[in-house]
Amino acid sequence: MITTPSFRLGIEEEYLIVNAQSADLVRQPAPEFMQLCQRELGTRVTNEYLQCQLEVGTSPQHTVPAAALELQELRETVSRVGQQFGYAIIASSTHPFSRWRSQTHTRKERYDALRADLGQTARRLLICGMHVHVEIEDQNLRVDLMNQATYFLPHLLALSCSSPFWEGDDTVLASYRLTVFDSLPRTGLPDRLSSYGTYKDLLSQLIDAGCIEDATKLWWDIRPSAKFPTLEQRITDVCSRFSDAIALVATYQSLIAFLFRLRSANQSWRSYPATLINENRWLAQRYGCTGSMIDLGKGELVPFGDLVEELIELLSEDASGLDCLDELTHIRHIATEGNSSVRQRHAYKRAIASGATHDEALYQVVRHLIKEFLPG
Repeated sequence: MITTPSFRLGIEEEYLIVNAQSADLVRQPAPEFMQLCQRELGTRVTNEYLQCQLEVGTSPQHTVPAAALELQELRETVSRVGQQFGYAIIASSTHPFSRWRSQTHTRKERYDALRADLGQTARRLLICGMHVHVEIEDQNLRVDLMNQATYFLPHLLALSCSSPFWEGDDTVLASYRLTVFDSLPRTGLPDRLSSYGTYKDLLSQLIDAGCIEDATKLWWDIRPSAKFPTLEQRITDVCSRFSDAIALVATYQSLIAFLFRLRSANQSWRSYPATLINENRWLAQRYGCTGSMIDLGKGELVPFGDLVEELIELLSEDASGLDCLDELTHIRHIATEGNSSVRQRHAYKRAIASGATHDEALYQVVRHLIKEFLPG
């Protein structure tokens, strides 16, 4: 009999640093900015690949409300410190108008190696994501639940999309971030694996062949963490609004608990071909929460809002047990009112309707993102 996992949580978010006046990215933030952030937050804040980015990460927490309190502290602290330097922080998976060629990467051995190895595919990684860890101590169970959770990754992506613009253009996509990230090797849906041993064998083959150094360079949408005894989902854009981010965290934790409950009853979520799940991944990337996805059980396209209602019904029992039912049901609001990509486009259209030029409207999109960053 498998012991019930702890389901402890960890949240990682990547942010962009912008000039509070011009709304453009800060190409080279003052070194004192990160020093002050780390003085207050310690290792919970770090540099990211590009100097215009930073990453925060919560401590392991047992509940979504506890994780939310810590994430609120992290967002508030980096925002407050940034104000001292004339910076603002935004949680958007792309910047509406800044150009990747103008950015500089953080000088670390790992980042230098990435740039040398991946060339221009790494240079244009002006993207931010949100990663959520759920602790599953049993290694084989971790892989088993990864196989099953893959079905739901497009749903999580659709709720999170925050990257409609790229270098001043409306890409028509809800998540352009994935277009950029998918140009890297070893991305996308994970292989379906029979055990943790199979996963380790796959990893060893890549390492022994000299392709990668360690498991951190398996950049799948969901993976066994290389550092922690967790199952890490990585498909989501970073959520511009704090309440949306917490809703996604609650959905993921509740999903893993639900799949474990099935497993405990000697059941599992039905397996579907990767091609079909990838089709839903594309539909989420293209339309976000405004379109439809394939209900693979029915074999037909279904409005995304209907799928959200089914997801809430499916996960409510586990969310109640985990003390995050209110946070889970917030995904209904996202599906109805729109994710960040929808709100960014609305901000752009409002500015144009009021007489703004294209560039002025993009500036207003960044102002909108600055306002959305802090809770409340």
